[in-house]
Amino acid sequence: MADTQPGIEIHEAHFPGRAPIDAYGNGGFRFAEMSHRGSLLCLPSGIYAWDVTSTEDLNAENFEKLFSEANDIEILLIGSGSDLVPIQSGLREKLRNANISADPMATGAAVRTYNVLISEGRAVAAAFLAVE
Repeated sequence: MADTQPGIEIHEAHFPGRAPIDAYGNGGFRFAEMSHRGSLLCLPSGIYAWDVTSTEDLNAENFEKLFSEANDIEILLIGSGSDLVPIQSGLREKLRNANISADPMATGAAVRTYNVLISEGRAVAAAFLAVE
């Protein structure tokens, strides 16, 4: 007879809502009195663990969750780690078609800009690569 007891249900790491980023570094972020190891995708629907670890992964495929909320986003900040990395042309074109202005910058600058924009109530999203 098969085991009918429910197993452990694993959900995608997600903080529902917007919160400023309190700290970054050591491979992660602190926000809403929590810490997260790894990269983050901050959208109008909340803050998500983002399985992107390098600038080579900053492509349109890894932004599908963002595009599903495109109607609520005007600005996308891309924190590309320690250095500024230009946005790949395929991603830039898809963002332009969705009427989203994108600004790449180092993760630290992106975090500071994101915090200012959410405090102003702006329609902003952010993709932050974790930095050591």
